[in-house]
Amino acid sequence: MTEVHTVVVGPAPAQAGPDHDRPDGHAGEARVRELLARMTIEEKIAQLVGFWEKEDGEAVAPLQGEFADAARLEDFSRHGLGHLTRVYGTRPVDAASRAAWLWRFQRDLVTGTRLGIPAIVHEECLTGLSAWRAATFPTPLAWGAAFDPDLVTEMAAAIGSSMRALGIHQGLAPVLDVIRDPRWGRVDECIAEDPYLVGTIGTSYVRGLQSQGVHATVKHFAGYSASRAGRNFAPVHAGPREMADVLLPPFEMAVLDGGVRSVMHSYAEIDGVPVAADPTLLTGVLRDRWGFDGTVVADYYGVAFLNLLHHVARDHADAAGQALAAGVDVELPTGDAYLTLRDTVRSGAIDEALVDRAVLRVLRQKWELGLLDATFAEEPPRAVDLDSPQHRALARRLAEESVVLVANRGVLPLPAGRRVAVVGPNADRPGALFGCYSFLNHVLVQHPGVETGIEVPTVLDATRAEFGADRVTFATGCEVDTDDRSGFAEAVAVASAADVAVLVVGDHAGLFGRGTVGEGCDRDDLELPGVQRELVEAVLATGTPVVLVLLTGRPYAVGWALSRCAAVVQAFFPGEEGAGAIAGVLSGRVNPSGRLPVTLPGPAGAQPYSYLHPALGEGGEVTNLPATPVAPFGHGLSYTTFAYADLTVPAAVPTDGALRVTVRVTNTGAVAGDEVVQLYGRDLVASVTRPVAQLLGYRRVRLEPGASVTVALTVPTARLAFSDRTLTRVVEPGDVEVWVGTSARRDAVGSTTLVGDTVAVTTAAPRWTVTEVG
Repeated sequence: MTEVHTVVVGPAPAQAGPDHDRPDGHAGEARVRELLARMTIEEKIAQLVGFWEKEDGEAVAPLQGEFADAARLEDFSRHGLGHLTRVYGTRPVDAASRAAWLWRFQRDLVTGTRLGIPAIVHEECLTGLSAWRAATFPTPLAWGAAFDPDLVTEMAAAIGSSMRALGIHQGLAPVLDVIRDPRWGRVDECIAEDPYLVGTIGTSYVRGLQSQGVHATVKHFAGYSASRAGRNFAPVHAGPREMADVLLPPFEMAVLDGGVRSVMHSYAEIDGVPVAADPTLLTGVLRDRWGFDGTVVADYYGVAFLNLLHHVARDHADAAGQALAAGVDVELPTGDAYLTLRDTVRSGAIDEALVDRAVLRVLRQKWELGLLDATFAEEPPRAVDLDSPQHRALARRLAEESVVLVANRGVLPLPAGRRVAVVGPNADRPGALFGCYSFLNHVLVQHPGVETGIEVPTVLDATRAEFGADRVTFATGCEVDTDDRSGFAEAVAVASAADVAVLVVGDHAGLFGRGTVGEGCDRDDLELPGVQRELVEAVLATGTPVVLVLLTGRPYAVGWALSRCAAVVQAFFPGEEGAGAIAGVLSGRVNPSGRLPVTLPGPAGAQPYSYLHPALGEGGEVTNLPATPVAPFGHGLSYTTFAYADLTVPAAVPTDGALRVTVRVTNTGAVAGDEVVQLYGRDLVASVTRPVAQLLGYRRVRLEPGASVTVALTVPTARLAFSDRTLTRVVEPGDVEVWVGTSARRDAVGSTTLVGDTVAVTTAAPRWTVTEVG
């Protein structure tokens, strides 16, 4: 029987409410234009700003303390309101009582303002809905490790369902920044270092969230992750070719293939021009080239930052004018800059037509969401299970698929009856399983004493459940980021008395210096934080076999561990069910199938590094400082073995055609397992330098022992496009080497020749590789 997996190519319809379509010139368009015609300038500006109800001491956004609350919500919204900011995700609140408050407020907007337009409620949802007692899924880096877009779609749909039930209309996710430097703190929010993997996984998230009538917001458009030296907010000097070929494609896929309804601008300045004030990106690329017709929202305080940080605006009014002209429709989280528009429009300094353009976009979005007819007369939800068995099952599946077995000297899986010493700062810490934008690490950390609200077994808990509490001992050894070695002796003693030591080390996710990874938590090296390496060295010295478990939000330089530890397991913040997934890998209950979405780096001095480097990008004989990584992109081991055979590659393919590659995959081991079939290509000669490897397609397949399948990957030649010397995206004729394997390193190699004329690639060209399994 043949199983066919077909990816939809081309723009997807907006996922609006069941009874509402985009206002594309029919009734909806007439409605929003009639509303606009009735609006005063105060009512227009009200639609372009958000309101964030904060308390002193709450800090979940950059420089948040520099901005004072403008007014009481009732006063602020007397002319209406565009957005309500983080109603559920600013502090721990009971969802039902908060929903009751929200319904009352929305009802007041409908009945108590002249035009009666409700607000859009937006919330963070990167690892699940950011709300107290809501399910917390694996971080996006784990999505990339799973190589399973369909599962990401399911997860996003579950998140969207929870959001819709609570009256939330817009989610600030996914992050489509391509990882360029692992020292950057926000790596744990990203999916991968490959733009195709980012684009397919990220677009799948968009489709899932929007299938529930919640609008996704892709971010951060664009270039944010290419900051110099991996420092947050640092200048970006990506050239136009890197922008076009690496940093923009995921956003293009989300817009054209995912139908995403909202885009958030990047904080970055690219070659001296802040994105928030750059019409070439926000209008020229996004709207004129790609045809995006949704809303562009500001990253928090990003408009004011044109004045305060970038110094390209003389004051907030100047900043508002630049951002509005560039194409930023809505200022979030508040209206610090856009509230000046009333005076600048009245003085003639800013054309009111720019305000009207943005207001129309917001009203169209509200129409799509069904808000223009909403009354909120119905009762709000009194009970919503935000961490249902369905949520937990999805979290478990994604966690299990994302754990990467990096190295194994035959010690894993651990046989039953072994005495296991669990050691390390992340072994018995719930927060070690979650990323920076999880509710626990983003919000609850500022509310000590408040219970987590969801069940979060630690790795120690899960290991005891897996192997028997009487067979497991424990010692912390040290904290994540400290120079205190006082716990080493206990850790050494516990490890010495065991048959195997499981060392759980890594990161603590936080914000703005409060963690070892996360927004504003960058690194100037890639060694494990604090004295964790010394702890590992001390336990290795006992002679007890060491299984190193890395719970991190970035890849670290652990080449030393690959050669000395009995096994190395990498988990990228695997969420509320992550500990069980790790324990399952240790016991063999879970056959590991995760693959590295980023290379495991060599020393920090070799950064930035990407597997997408040209021939001279790794060094070799031309330098005494090679950048060779210790494990390649796509790498991951299994408890079974897979064999590849019968690779077929056509001898020639038209430059405007499609390359169909087939390969036979067989499970040659004794247990069932998942293989991630990866197809790579390499342009042998081109008009500009090209990467030595480029992911062209992938497919996860599950095989029983002895079973075989044929995997066919049909690659549109546009996947081989690049920006030529004139910065035109083209497919050139010539020889292409292709290979199918278990990582970016060459395995089964074939070749083809692209024949015909050089073809310019437009947005009409397909962007997805279609896979079939039979």
